[in-house]
Formats: sequence, structure tokens, C-alpha cells
Amino acid sequence: MVFDKVRDMLAEQLRVDAASITPDTLLVEDLKADSANVMVMILELESAFGIEVEDEVIMQLKTVGDVVAYIEKNQ
Repeated sequence: MVFDKVRDMLAEQLRVDAASITPDTLLVEDLKADSANVMVMILELESAFGIEVEDEVIMQLKTVGDVVAYIEKNQ
């Protein structure tokens, strides 16, 4: 499941409890991801899911659910 993989990747990268991450979790506000974290996350997601995330899309991804929906739509 895409959500589980994204959740686990975020938990590891940002050193947060995976159980605290839901589809409604905000990347910046809740997970305290800064721009460097987001860029690393995007690179890891592109590699893990074989997709390419357009630069203008990155700023539109506000929640974990947004990320999952984008991956599912573009895989």
C-alpha cells in the first residue's frame, strides 16, 4: 500500500513515530519538515515509486494524503 510505504519513509527520515502519521498529517506544520527535508523526501519517493515529481507540484503537496494521491495517480 502506497500510504504505508510513504508513512514509513517519512517516519524514518524525520525521526517521528510512524503511528502518529495519518493521511491528514501536514508535512510542514505537523512533521516539521523544512525545504531540505521535502527535497530529500521527493528524491526518495521518485526513486522508490519510479515517478517524477514536477517542481511546481511539490509546493501543492501539503499533507501525507496529498503525497499518496499524487503517487497513486502518477505511478
